[in-house]
Amino acid sequence: MHRICVFSGSSIGVRPEYRAAATALGKELVAHNLGLVYGGASVGLMGAIADAVLAEGGEAIGIIPHSLSQREIAHPNLTALHEVESMHERKALMSDLSDGFIALPGGYGTFDELFEVTTWAQLRLHTKPIGLLNIANYFAPLLALVQHAAQEGFIQPKYTHLLLSYENPAELLEALTTYTPPHDQFTWTDQPPER
Repeated sequence: MHRICVFSGSSIGVRPEYRAAATALGKELVAHNLGLVYGGASVGLMGAIADAVLAEGGEAIGIIPHSLSQREIAHPNLTALHEVESMHERKALMSDLSDGFIALPGGYGTFDELFEVTTWAQLRLHTKPIGLLNIANYFAPLLALVQHAAQEGFIQPKYTHLLLSYENPAELLEALTTYTPPHDQFTWTDQPPER
């Protein structure tokens, strides 16, 4: 494993714990000799994790669409910054450059990126680990929704384990670096049991 893609908000949120967690994760990435791939912004939690990685002498690669480079304020000091034409290109390049994924707290964009790579994992388009840094229980409602969808027959229970959730950055990175993807064959046509 060489690089981790981190999805996170372009805002810092209302809790100081969110910024602290982004900074701590950035430091842990460098301590584990892992590069950062992320959305390329200098603001919000995106900026906080990039700043932490760079302050520790690590690699930080940003990918940002031209249309957002002014609004999200592209980070000026990254190891590399790729400007792309669309959000689709952004997500594809982030995935291609990464060996695993972590979601920090964020909004619609973070959820979109997280669920796209999780869908790709379910479809066996990749076997990379996916983690949630569950600071202040931020992702508890999302995890409850996933379990609800499984109970209602829309997600097979074996795919609820695609999201690894931890509160501690070091523990989350340990889980990602030791992850073994499931070896069962993809069977999206399996039907839920009759009620």
